[in-house]
Amino acid sequence: MSESNGDETPESEVEAELGMAESSGSDLEFYGGAAASAVPLGLFVVWAVVQSGVFGIGDTTGLVVGMLFALVVGLFLAKGDWAAYANAVFEGMTQRVAATAIVAWLWAGMFAQLLQDGGFVTGLVWVAQSLPVAHGTLLQILPAVTFVLAALLATGIGTGYGTAVTFVTTFFPATVLLGANPVLMFGAILSGAAFGDNLAPVSDTTIVSAVTQDADIGGVVASRFKYAVTAAVLAFVAYLIAGATMTSGATGSGTLPTGNPIGLVHLVSMGVVIYTAVRGRHIIEAITWGILVAIVCNLALGLESLSGIVSFVAPQNAPFAAAFTWLPILSMAGPDTASGVGGSLYAGASGFFPLIVLTLLIVAGARIMIRGGAFEAIQDFLLSTTATSVRRAETTLVLGTALVNAAITINTAAEIAISPYVARIGESFNINGYRRANILDANTAALGYIFPWAGGVLAGYSQMPALAEQYGPQMLVSPVRVVPFVFHGWFLFAVFLVAALTGFGLEYVPDRESEEVSRV
Repeated sequence: MSESNGDETPESEVEAELGMAESSGSDLEFYGGAAASAVPLGLFVVWAVVQSGVFGIGDTTGLVVGMLFALVVGLFLAKGDWAAYANAVFEGMTQRVAATAIVAWLWAGMFAQLLQDGGFVTGLVWVAQSLPVAHGTLLQILPAVTFVLAALLATGIGTGYGTAVTFVTTFFPATVLLGANPVLMFGAILSGAAFGDNLAPVSDTTIVSAVTQDADIGGVVASRFKYAVTAAVLAFVAYLIAGATMTSGATGSGTLPTGNPIGLVHLVSMGVVIYTAVRGRHIIEAITWGILVAIVCNLALGLESLSGIVSFVAPQNAPFAAAFTWLPILSMAGPDTASGVGGSLYAGASGFFPLIVLTLLIVAGARIMIRGGAFEAIQDFLLSTTATSVRRAETTLVLGTALVNAAITINTAAEIAISPYVARIGESFNINGYRRANILDANTAALGYIFPWAGGVLAGYSQMPALAEQYGPQMLVSPVRVVPFVFHGWFLFAVFLVAALTGFGLEYVPDRESEEVSRV
């Protein structure tokens, strides 16, 4: 995502946050040394693996409890005044990268819910039922087609998280109800989101990777195109093969909604978002225009009432509510009706609340790891023992960024945390800034949509419980089950690992001079 208006550019915001990361130093001391500062994030990863992988529970709120527990354990390992540890927690939570992800999720959630409630799913079902291809053939190509469409949207709007939310809310239920394999479809959506996050010029990860490695954004995007497309072609073929060989999830014909082309009007809503984002507007502004267009379409075409967009149900004992019942958005609670707020906007935003809390806690844990010296210790170890040649240095960068992304599951936060070390190791071997930026961003984009506790995976999964209530339990896909099927993520990681081992695409600093970092 990018800021195109206001006093600050996205590059200056990244540089400010990067400067904070570097200037804070290793000023927290722990019993057990710098390694102990990694305990909170390490415990969280263990908790996430046990909860999601061993127990098969994909509950985001459970992960929140796990991260809280990990931060409490870390507190008892801190030396001296615990206030410094507590301040580091607050410092991490106030980082702009966390706020950027959170705000994007809220806006994307409202937009996606408006599309779903406005009949976009039934519109997609109508398209699928009207195509002049056999039903079996359609199911075979759906994962590959979904991957391409998700990749196009993510590249256009610059947010993989927003793409995951939108596609899980709209395309996912339509394709699963038609008989597509839900695990494979979720993997295809995450793959498309990863593609866009990696390649989009307006993606926050693209901006961070370019700025932190002293490279211009245009040059970075151009130089990584060959890697992204190679991985995408392999992923597309893999989805065609998997679609033809994997059995579909169990679906009942009685749950399939009647196709209705009127819902396809929301292609206009999505087009407005893509067009506005491509024109260089901030992603929040772009999605806001999409929300407004979606609301107008829903109301004008009778797809949703005003109370369906936002509604208030007041308790019977509310002293003044009865005087306002003439409003179409207000009603009084009955004997069996609970009071509260509802509607598409409410449901779309509130579904992200557990993930928002988890995000804040994770970036707090990452801040503790930085302030406690664990990151610096890892860097020094790699420089002194592993990164002893150019190819070993690049391999170290690939594997090191992968390790950091396994711990810090919000991809932009992971990039900012590891970027100084990527720059230092790369510069030690005269590796070009474009190459360093590509290694940094590829692993962040790829693995940020693979690990079961990763932000991109959880953003998509957070929409599934509501879908399960509406369409059936086949809409729930465990984040652990989807890991092997995020084909683009795995291929992108493999492409860069092979490039590091073989020297393919390697450029040194004198090979190409970077222009001044461009503004999106």
